[in-house]
Amino acid sequence: MKKAKIAFVCVHNSCRSQMAEAITKTRFAETFEAFSAGTTPKNAINSDAVATINRLYGVDMGRAQYPKKLEELPSDLDFLITLGCGVECPYIPSHHREDWPIDDPTGQSKRVFESTAKTLEQKIETLKHRIEAGEFKPKT
Repeated sequence: MKKAKIAFVCVHNSCRSQMAEAITKTRFAETFEAFSAGTTPKNAINSDAVATINRLYGVDMGRAQYPKKLEELPSDLDFLITLGCGVECPYIPSHHREDWPIDDPTGQSKRVFESTAKTLEQKIETLKHRIEAGEFKPKT
């Protein structure tokens, strides 16, 4: 089965979307090819997000990932996930689009970052199960 291309988008591409990309690449690589981007990317990934993903998943996303602009996303996305940024994302072509209203943990406790990571993991896993159950028709 072909991997689905999934992109996670938020404003700064420095926290939630980066965490989602790393979790997807780590836990769901057999199902998804993961990307992330932001409408106005920061210069670096949030250090608390990097520490959380390293602690929970053993991945140093600070070495493997960087904040990206929307233009850097592939043009043939299967899934576009926006992460409740409170802004209207520009049109990005995709087969299916969802908004996951997940609060930005920036400036909050380690526990909040870990909760955000686990929420992202659960939502990605649910999406994987929805795909396996045939909820989405293949692109033609």
